[in-house]
Amino acid sequence: MANCYHIKLVHKLGILSIVIMLIMATGTASSITPSYAQKEITLRALLDNLADPGRWDSLIQPALQELRARHSDENINIKYEEFPYNDTRNYILTAMSNQTPIDLLSVDQIWLGEFAEKGFLTNLTNYTKGWERQNDWYEESWDGGFYKDTMYAIWAWTDIRGLWYWKDMLDKAGVDPNSLRTWDGYIEAAKKLNTTLRPHGIEGMYLVAASHSPDMWYPYLWMLGGNIVEYRDNHPERGSYWFPIYNSSQGVGALEFLREQVINGIKPQEDALYQAQDFVNRKFAVSLDGSWVPGEFPPEEQKHLEEKVGFLPVFPISSNGTNQTATLMGGWELSIPTTSRNKDLAWELITIMLEPKFLAPWISKFGYLPTQSVIGETVRANSSLSSFPYYDEMIGMIPSGYVRPSIPEYSLIAHDIREAINRVVFEGKDVNQALQEAAFKSAKSLGW
Repeated sequence: MANCYHIKLVHKLGILSIVIMLIMATGTASSITPSYAQKEITLRALLDNLADPGRWDSLIQPALQELRARHSDENINIKYEEFPYNDTRNYILTAMSNQTPIDLLSVDQIWLGEFAEKGFLTNLTNYTKGWERQNDWYEESWDGGFYKDTMYAIWAWTDIRGLWYWKDMLDKAGVDPNSLRTWDGYIEAAKKLNTTLRPHGIEGMYLVAASHSPDMWYPYLWMLGGNIVEYRDNHPERGSYWFPIYNSSQGVGALEFLREQVINGIKPQEDALYQAQDFVNRKFAVSLDGSWVPGEFPPEEQKHLEEKVGFLPVFPISSNGTNQTATLMGGWELSIPTTSRNKDLAWELITIMLEPKFLAPWISKFGYLPTQSVIGETVRANSSLSSFPYYDEMIGMIPSGYVRPSIPEYSLIAHDIREAINRVVFEGKDVNQALQEAAFKSAKSLGW
């Protein structure tokens, strides 16, 4: 009996040893497993909806797939929110003020200084030094990402403003499209167009007098050699700072052209929210508007748009003293907030999105213009790369493009300029006096 008991005890101990070994093996396996599991990372972005929600997806998703391929040990996803333009800035400001962890932002160039000054944007200078792609950008576009000699954003794509017209309407009024290239020719054409078309409920020219009217006035200021602000010494608090100079003789000359338009029968349009649609709907024969105009036409009409609609890559030039046109460049920049917890990954995603193989097809599809000279030169050398109407001509305007100052007080300055424009085109105010009074207000906003 004792021997039998001994055998049973040995048997039980053997089973127990096996169980213990299995438990230990299982525990060891459990402790090893996490090192092979993918790390979960979700990047968050706040973006403008580009007036067409969903467009970002066809750029972000291919770039995300490339990012995932480079980081096979991480399960990387992205969650982004899109907002209408008029809401985007406020949503970003609220998120940044609340210290919300966000990894990627789309930033309007005119917001850059404000966001950087408030400490919301990551310094990208060291990132760009290692990237070594600076020379692939147009100089103006690369410089547009700087504030106080520090890089805070990369300008991803741009837009321009040019002169759009209905060919049949100009033919009916006996107007040569090339006459629109000068101030005098533009006003004479307006007279002919209004005489011919107004009986049919159609205006000749679209003169913007809405919230963005300064944007449509700046090109005349720039082509005359003027500017909005300049950097000056002897600021009472900062030592050196920006000072308004748009009230110069060049500014007066530029605003005189708007006054002349009104005197000669062109009606200022105060509600210009649907300017492009009004042009598409043939309510105006001529419209100085953005490179987005063809995108306002139905897709089936875009294919043959150049048969009906003409485009001149100019703002009318002064008949006195200049033969160089100018235009305003806008568009979106990509930036990383200081609240980001994944700055390196966010930067890598930006660089992938900006690779020509991902970006070039996307911008040409929607008619956005390149900030990278390598893309612009390639598209211009091979017109088959884009079927967007007048795409080559619009790219050709980029060297004539200027940018608005990305300083924190820009919105206040633009408001002052708009008030001056309104007082001239609606109230008949003296041009010089209107600009002097506006510049006095702007100087106070800038601390002078």
